[in-house]
Amino acid sequence: MSLFQPLPSYKISSRDKTLDLSQPHIMGILNVTPDSFSDGGQFTLVDKAVAHCQQMINEGATIIDIGGESTRPNADTVSTAEEMQRVVPVVRAIRQHCGEDIWLSIDTSNPEVMNAAFDAGADIWNDVRALKREGATALAAELDIPIMLMHMRGEPTTMNNLAQYDDVVDEVMSELTTRIEEVTSLGVKRENIIIDPGFGFAKDYEHHCVLLSQLKSLQALGLPMMFGISRKRFLAEVLSKSGVEVVATTKVVDRDVVGTAAGLFALQQGASIIRTHNVAMMQQAVALCSQLSAYHH
Repeated sequence: MSLFQPLPSYKISSRDKTLDLSQPHIMGILNVTPDSFSDGGQFTLVDKAVAHCQQMINEGATIIDIGGESTRPNADTVSTAEEMQRVVPVVRAIRQHCGEDIWLSIDTSNPEVMNAAFDAGADIWNDVRALKREGATALAAELDIPIMLMHMRGEPTTMNNLAQYDDVVDEVMSELTTRIEEVTSLGVKRENIIIDPGFGFAKDYEHHCVLLSQLKSLQALGLPMMFGISRKRFLAEVLSKSGVEVVATTKVVDRDVVGTAAGLFALQQGASIIRTHNVAMMQQAVALCSQLSAYHH
């Protein structure tokens, strides 16, 4: 088997834009939460958020994923009003300062927040709860925009107890398939769906290893795939098992190298969108991957 398989030829469209997913795309993470586990609320202010967004665009991000609710285990719940207050002004400011070309994705499960963000200029709905909140599927159908459906069990507060699988790849695929059938039966167009295997959600170390090494299986669903593992606990577990003390004792940002390596493995297996905190580092890996692929016949 060759190391370089071309990405499946998918496209997504939103507003007047089309994104060609037969090329890799980097989705830069912009947390506007005061308690985000990885950048600790550094970018709560609108001007800081816009500056960070511009930096990620300069580094090669084509999608910016804006989130106003932390979904890490034991995170505080956020009221609709507060989440909206965090997200909507940032969307509006990015559109004003960074233009129409950048794709803006909203990391929310709340239909009210998504609706307001869409009005302010957002393009994509990234929902870790796969449109399970009341009114979410109906709004997704109505907005007719790309939707990222993630695999998870339960809620972020309960998901770790539900990480039990006989065959994690099969079960993730069948649970995603069920969800895709449910939302399409309620009016969401299949061509608007992007799947997310849900790394870090209701899965333990071993599940992550199996899923990441067999990610290619998910291509059978016939939908574009987004991969997000940036700075998650699994990466810390990998480093702690490395047997090298200097590598094993790391801070959250020190997981970016191993996260970038994981992103490359995902690209090789058909993921076309890689979600990351460190766009510049991922861009370097994508550059190598793309250039080597061009020489592979």
